Amino acid sequence: MGKLKKPFLIFLAFTVLCSLFLTASMPDALALQIGIPFDQALVYNGGESANLRDYDPATTYSSGDKLAFSGLVSLDPRLNITPDLAETWEVSADGTVYTFHIRENARFHNGRDVTAQDVVFSWERAASSDLASDTVLTYLGDIVGVREMVKGSATAISGLKVIDEKTLQVTIDAPKPYFIMKLTFPTAFVVDRDNVSMGEEWVLQPNGTGPYKLTEWKSYEYILYEANQDFYLGAPSIPYVVVKIYAGDDVRLFETGEVDVAGVGLYSVERMLAPAEPLNANLVTGVDLCTSYVVFDATRPPFDDVNVRKAFSMAFDRQRYIDVLYRGLALPAVGPYPPGLPGFSYELEGLPFDPEQARELLRQSKYGGSEGLPEIVYTNAGIGSYVGGTVSALAEMWEQYLGVTIKVENLDYNFYYEQIFSGNHGQIFDGGWCADYPDPENFADVLFHSGSAQNHGGYSNPELDALLEAARVEQDVTRRIEMYQQAERMIVDDAPVLFTTHSLTFQLVQPYVKGFTFTPISIPIERYMWLEGK
Repeated sequence: MGKLKKPFLIFLAFTVLCSLFLTASMPDALALQIGIPFDQALVYNGGESANLRDYDPATTYSSGDKLAFSGLVSLDPRLNITPDLAETWEVSADGTVYTFHIRENARFHNGRDVTAQDVVFSWERAASSDLASDTVLTYLGDIVGVREMVKGSATAISGLKVIDEKTLQVTIDAPKPYFIMKLTFPTAFVVDRDNVSMGEEWVLQPNGTGPYKLTEWKSYEYILYEANQDFYLGAPSIPYVVVKIYAGDDVRLFETGEVDVAGVGLYSVERMLAPAEPLNANLVTGVDLCTSYVVFDATRPPFDDVNVRKAFSMAFDRQRYIDVLYRGLALPAVGPYPPGLPGFSYELEGLPFDPEQARELLRQSKYGGSEGLPEIVYTNAGIGSYVGGTVSALAEMWEQYLGVTIKVENLDYNFYYEQIFSGNHGQIFDGGWCADYPDPENFADVLFHSGSAQNHGGYSNPELDALLEAARVEQDVTRRIEMYQQAERMIVDDAPVLFTTHSLTFQLVQPYVKGFTFTPISIPIERYMWLEGK
């Protein structure tokens, strides 16, 4: 989702602050505190959000809680669509009607059977005006009647039909080969009607359907999950999953044996990559299906002029940015598609770093140069007046190469995306996208079609819209990829955003954690893992 979103948000500033006050607890002490056998627990370090909507599957901007919740289908470790709550499904000859058969043994954590009506309730709740989900149109909007319900002109989703307790028929507005992949996103997860009626704090004690039950949440201390022994796909091998909250630096916690899987921060990566480093053997690396970028609001001056957008893009020294801020540990992004995504092309030529041409484009714009530009505000997620390194670097380059001074404003990161969706931002703001499913539609269409809820910069190109709409229903795979590559070139030429980096992931995994696989898209990987000799 407009997102670099994870189920438990880790905020560096708060982690640093909390680590000053929290003393390191030994593994056995933690187990004693929680009351579980430590050798049967998979332990992580994480954070928490003050915004409870971040934990509701229908409203989260992240990849959601795939331990407690589940949907009709899922992605496996190789990112293939796999049956989940739905055991089987059929698709009509014209590609517009999906008939899902829910497993007979699919149950909520309290033992109640999951029915087709539960799916209908969950999706209609997500589409309701009361909930005001910012993600529902992106992931469920292809279903006939969802848009009408979101607009308030309907009280039910007309494209959903309950055939019987375990059979659901779903009609979509056109034959879209990627539709079923959208159902792996949390917006499509199933929730319990009685559970959500408890009020917004229901997310702290969810009655989900996933492989683990969330049994205890102690704010600023830990979250405890217990294996769902009645899970319809078989009980997970690891009895407990513990997420320590703001316990300190991941690498330090890993070194002292307090966590089993740890993210490696930028300043520790070089050490871990050294062959002589003892922890090098524990290092797992991978390329995320993520693209970072900066959004230009194309509906507001001065970025309503394509020459201004191009000028700002060409006054960006991407390699220096990566070398200095990322220590060279990121990949340059010149277009929306990350390496590994179908449609990615090494032959794509982005807008080059060319300060002289950038200044000339600014002069050719309707603003006549830097002196004719209005005040430009850059909106960032942060605390107080603190300006992060990435924003500082961009502002410095634009001042150096274009003679433009940028004003920076920070928004509370707990509510940053809510503010972005509501339009409460400057002409420039931070953006980024990680694939929810491995298809170029998830980038080109979701981020740049003029009718998309995720098109936060208001960019609009009728020619691109027509191409993307044709690609949605193209059944020939080769032709479809060609269309998305053509769309990518159009996006690059119009410069609605400044593409910056594709991120790399570095993780440490204890040797007794078996079955761990790096996946560039979040999946319920814990149910594929086991502990051996902890």
